[in-house]
Amino acid sequence: MSTITNAIPKIYDKAADFMPINGTDYIEIYCSNAKQAAHFYKSAMGFQSLAYAGLETGLRDRESYVVAQDKIRLVLTSPLKSGTDIGRHIDQHGDGVKVTALWVDDATYAYNTAMERGATSYMKPVTEEDEHGKTVRSGIYTYGETVHMFVERKDYNGIFLPGFREWKTSYNPEPIGLKYVDHMVGNVALGRMNYWVNFYEEVMGFVNILSFDDNDISTEYTALMSKVMSNGNGRIKFPINEPAEGLKKSQVDEYLEFYEGEGVQHIAVATDDVVKTVRLLQARGIEFLRVPTTYYDVLEERVGKIDEDIDSLKELGILVDRDDEGYLLQIFTKPIEPRPTMFFEIIQRKGATSFGKGNFKALFEAIEREQELRGTL
Repeated sequence: MSTITNAIPKIYDKAADFMPINGTDYIEIYCSNAKQAAHFYKSAMGFQSLAYAGLETGLRDRESYVVAQDKIRLVLTSPLKSGTDIGRHIDQHGDGVKVTALWVDDATYAYNTAMERGATSYMKPVTEEDEHGKTVRSGIYTYGETVHMFVERKDYNGIFLPGFREWKTSYNPEPIGLKYVDHMVGNVALGRMNYWVNFYEEVMGFVNILSFDDNDISTEYTALMSKVMSNGNGRIKFPINEPAEGLKKSQVDEYLEFYEGEGVQHIAVATDDVVKTVRLLQARGIEFLRVPTTYYDVLEERVGKIDEDIDSLKELGILVDRDDEGYLLQIFTKPIEPRPTMFFEIIQRKGATSFGKGNFKALFEAIEREQELRGTL
């Protein structure tokens, strides 16, 4: 059975919020060709050129292109020579999320607190400076090789971080309405979900706001379990999935096989107009999972009256679900990498604070159809 807690501010004990987080600072993706990846995110998803670091800024082993859209910043990083940790990471996992950076007021305090509570260190606090001021960054490991970096930037006024310069280009397609990171989902090995739930509770002060078992998230063939972790102000939400026993290989099993370990499965990005955003994404070549059109025959009976035109939702394949707070609209891309690993969710919340439980069965059956085409079901 799934359980959901009320809106986070109502249930969260402020005194327990010992590691305040202001929001997502950036997401760093290790990829084999950062320059081409930046072009993809600009052309297909409406991101804009922001910052660059590489040979021209004094780096000899890697280069990074930073693209931005509203509050979302993606750092796309590639190695410049063989034998680097970045290259080894890509060789094992393929392109994928390495760093989820969290904006904090005090990166040293966040690091020390996490370490005292049992975290594994990735990077001790480091002060970085240039003519625009200084930042402090520190980092800890979470599941797999994924890292949470704490970023303190209250004394910095530069374009991104010290060591980066502004990246100006003549090619900047129009944004498509993406606003901020709504949540990020991690896939972990069988039996490890509760371990990582405890990690976020004990090390970072998160709370479990929503839980699903294999009765909630299952089809005839596959199943998984999930728990949603949230920080105190609700700006950071990390659902954690683990596979459950099923007749065939689940999407989490497939991910773990091809990513060769635990990691970030998908990034959910918010929009204020999902119909417009999805139309623009489709026009730019982004492919989405599709559910049978019969899903829309009883949509209003299931979720009640909504503002959007159902024919438009049906045309685009957008899903709808309702909870006690309102409703949400969501749609999922197909994997955007060669391996069937990372993908994006486009989500618009109209009051709802949940994650689309009513869509799970239709969505997972759509994923199974893709798995069958890949021969991995």
